[in-house]
Amino acid sequence: MKTLTPRETLAELDRFIVGQHEAKKAVALAVRNRWRRQQLDEKLRQEVLPKNIIMSGPTGVGKTEIARRLAGLVNAPFIKVEATRYTEVGYHGRDVETMIRDLVEIAISMVRAEQFDAVKDKVEKDVEERILDLLLPPPDMTGADSLAGQGQSRTREKMRAMLKEGKFEDRVVEIVVTERPMVVQGAMIGTDDVPPEMQNMLERMIPPRRHVRKMTVGEARRVLEQEEAEKYIDRDRVSEEAIRRTEDSGIVFLDEVDKIAGAKSLHGPDVSREGVQRDLLPIVEGTTVSTRHGLVRTDHILFIAAGAFHMSKPSDLIPELQGRFPIRVELRELGVEEFKRILVEPENSLTVQYKALLATEGVEIQFEPAAIDRLAELSVRVNESTENIGARRLQTLMEKLLEDVSFEAPEKAGTSFAVTAQYVEEKLRDIVKDEDLSRFIL
Repeated sequence: MKTLTPRETLAELDRFIVGQHEAKKAVALAVRNRWRRQQLDEKLRQEVLPKNIIMSGPTGVGKTEIARRLAGLVNAPFIKVEATRYTEVGYHGRDVETMIRDLVEIAISMVRAEQFDAVKDKVEKDVEERILDLLLPPPDMTGADSLAGQGQSRTREKMRAMLKEGKFEDRVVEIVVTERPMVVQGAMIGTDDVPPEMQNMLERMIPPRRHVRKMTVGEARRVLEQEEAEKYIDRDRVSEEAIRRTEDSGIVFLDEVDKIAGAKSLHGPDVSREGVQRDLLPIVEGTTVSTRHGLVRTDHILFIAAGAFHMSKPSDLIPELQGRFPIRVELRELGVEEFKRILVEPENSLTVQYKALLATEGVEIQFEPAAIDRLAELSVRVNESTENIGARRLQTLMEKLLEDVSFEAPEKAGTSFAVTAQYVEEKLRDIVKDEDLSRFIL
C-alpha cells in the first residue's frame, strides 16, 4: 500500500469531497493502520485485527464517493459491492464468498500489471520482431541466398525505423490468435456459484482455440503484447502475491448494508436479510475462502459498510455482526453552503465538467457567483419538497439548466455564454415551484 499519512489521505480526499470530515478521517486512519500492522513482527501482526467501519447517512452525501476516491489513493486490492446482491447459501443468488473471489481477481490484475511493467521493454522488443516478421519475412543469411539475405536485412532495418515512427500502424496483417477458455463465476454453464476447482478443471478440459484474424498493426501490437507477456510472467508467483496482498491489505466496501438490516421475516425464509448477515459474519470475523488461485484468509481484510439507514439503524444488525464493526461514523445532510462548495471547489467539479464539455463545441461558458448561489438554494429546496437525494440533485438541476445551451452549442461555435442568477431563475423557477412536475422532471 502507498504510505500516505492520515493527514495526506485526508488532504487528497478533500480535493474531491466537500465536508464529512469525520468519515474521511476514520477512513484515513483505517488505511494507515493497515500499513502500521505490516511493520510489526509476524507474531504480533497476526493479533492486530482491522477496525471495520460503518458509515451511515442519507443518500448523496458522499459515502460512495469517499470509497471510490479511496480506491484511487491506495495501491491495494479494493472492491465495492452491494449487500443486496447476495442471498443466503442454498438459495438462488450470489454467495457472499464471491466478493472475496472477486477481490482476489482484482489483486491478480494488479500484480499482472506490475509484472508486465517490469518486463515491458523485453516484450516490446519481441513484439517488434514479430510485427516485422509479418511485414517482411526474416532474411536467409546462409548458402547461396546470403547476398540476397543481406539486402533483405537492410530492408528490414529500414522498415524497423518506419515502424518506430508509426508509419505502419494502419497496415493490415494476419496473425494467429490463441484464445484460452475462461470460466468466470460459472458463465459457461449458467450459474453464479461454481466451485473454483470446477472452474479450473473446465478450463483445463477445453483446449485453447487458434484462429487467424486480420487486423491493423496497431491492433495486432496489443494482442501480441499480451501473448509475449505470458512468456515472462509466472502465473504461480502472480497468484501467490495476489493472495498475500488480498489477505494483508484488501479492502471491501459493502454498500446498502441497511437493506439487509431490520426485523426477521415472519412469512418465510429470510434469505436476503438476516440470512445474508449470518453468512457475512464468518467472512468479516475471519475464515478461509476457496478461490481458483488458492485459499484466502479474510481475518485482516478491512470491511467498510455503508447505508442510508432510513428505515433501519446500525443497531438493527445482528449483534454478532455489529461487534465486528467497532467504528461508527455518521455523515450529515448537505445544506446550501455545502452545495455551493460542491459546485466549484472540488477538482473536476460539475462547473468545470460542463465548461470542458461545451468547450469541445467551441462554446465558452461562465458561471457567475450569484448563479452558483441560486442553483444551490434551488437544489436544497427541491430536496426538501420531493425526495432528498443529496448532492445528486445538483446534477439533475444542472442538466436541466444547460439543456438549451448544450443543444444549440454545435451551431454557436466561437461564442460565449454567462450563466446568471436571473437565467437560473427563469429556467428552473416553474419546475421548482410545481412540486408534482418536479417529481417527474427532477
